[in-house]
Amino acid sequence: MKVLYYTLVIVVLDQLTKILVKGFSIPFININYEGMYYGQRIPIIGDFFQFTFVENPGMAFGIDFGDGVKLWLSLFSVVASIGLLFYLYHVRNESFSLRFSLALILGGAVGNLIDRVFYGLFYGYAPLFYGKVVDFLDFDFFNFEIFGRSYDRWPIFNIADMAVSIGVLVLLIFYRQHQEILGEDKELSLENNQTENLEFDYKSEISINSDNPTEGNEQKDNGKPDNREDVQG
Repeated sequence: MKVLYYTLVIVVLDQLTKILVKGFSIPFININYEGMYYGQRIPIIGDFFQFTFVENPGMAFGIDFGDGVKLWLSLFSVVASIGLLFYLYHVRNESFSLRFSLALILGGAVGNLIDRVFYGLFYGYAPLFYGKVVDFLDFDFFNFEIFGRSYDRWPIFNIADMAVSIGVLVLLIFYRQHQEILGEDKELSLENNQTENLEFDYKSEISINSDNPTEGNEQKDNGKPDNREDVQG
């Protein structure tokens, strides 16, 4: 499944950028990179696009339902990622657009999964499965309200979020194409089954006739007179 290379690229880029934003330390080789401090903003294109370091403790858009739900969310992310991997293997012979979109979604899911499962432990602020997702891509698009919360900028996100969004978009764009291909495959399968059934019936009839070769001869013999008595007389 070569599309998994796209998944790998997404995971590597996502984790690399997050580590550069958050910072890291390797004591045994005396490396300590501070990264950005929490809430720091670095303008890239004026106020429109900035790097802004925040951490998401819960779901998308910063929604947090508490530690109990967070554990289930992390576990669900693990199960969903494994399920996506198996499904991607199941559709390995389907169209590239389907496999590509699923590979992007899987890469994004795994990228954020690493944060939720391991970051709390790696950075020493929470146990396993209770980590926070690092976000830093900050765009000023338009004001909107969702889930009862108002935003004057687009919610800060990361490369994993972007990969999931693009994957879902590609999936929606090519959904009709996937359905048409699936319908054509079903019709072709039905036609093949009907053809195979006809061939089976034909071969069965030939086999029955070949197993009873004297049946036609008996009918012919019944119409002929028996002259054996005349010969004996």
